[in-house]
Amino acid sequence: MKIAVSNQKGGAGKTTTSINVAGALNQLGHDVLLVDLDPQGHATEGVSFEDKYETDDISLYDVLPNLDILDETDNLVYEHHEMDVIPSHQNMINIEDALAGVPNRENRLKMALDNLDDYEYIIIDCPPNLGVLTDNALLACENVLIPAQTKTTSIRALELLFKQVNALEAAFGTDIQEVGLVANEVGTDNEADEMMEWFEEVFDDRAPVWEVRKRVALQRAWNAGVSIFEHEEDCDMEEVYLEIAETLEDIDGER
Repeated sequence: MKIAVSNQKGGAGKTTTSINVAGALNQLGHDVLLVDLDPQGHATEGVSFEDKYETDDISLYDVLPNLDILDETDNLVYEHHEMDVIPSHQNMINIEDALAGVPNRENRLKMALDNLDDYEYIIIDCPPNLGVLTDNALLACENVLIPAQTKTTSIRALELLFKQVNALEAAFGTDIQEVGLVANEVGTDNEADEMMEWFEEVFDDRAPVWEVRKRVALQRAWNAGVSIFEHEEDCDMEEVYLEIAETLEDIDGER
């Protein structure tokens, strides 16, 4: 099962969600691959592979535009003790130019990931925009997990994401399933309460909504290059990420 973690609004918690959901799936005994598709490389840094961000080794920037080496995706994979990782690379900043005019450019990531069959779950940390990379992730996964802040600015961001998903479904004849919304760094103010109500209303018949409270332990785990499950501190948010992982298992098992 492949899951795109997407919201074009910056600061929504995409990378924290990606790393900790991958860590939760690992805790449940699954083989997991984390793909950092964000040219800024936050997930790459969050699992302590920042040295790969500037390496001269082959990266997604080289593979995606080039049909001749699309089957070399396994050469992009690095081992982390919780999950395998395809890091981002500084050259990914120019990937949209590299893919301009390339045939079937929206499906290049799907073609690349089709060469990897060793993983039960692939988690893709998307960039904070609705460009060609996010389109690639949504089409490759056909599942989207949506992180969001409990701020009114999230409403417009989610509406734009829904429109993009609908457009991709119509253009490519596919069905992209929303597997859930993760409300991140939920505060105790009125705006947060109102937004949680809005999330619950919008996703009522569509997908579950999870609430992740702000915890210093999550940032410390990031600093240590691991998920919250491998961090030395206990954190009550582990239960939330395990619930997300278990829901993904249920969805996968129903197919």
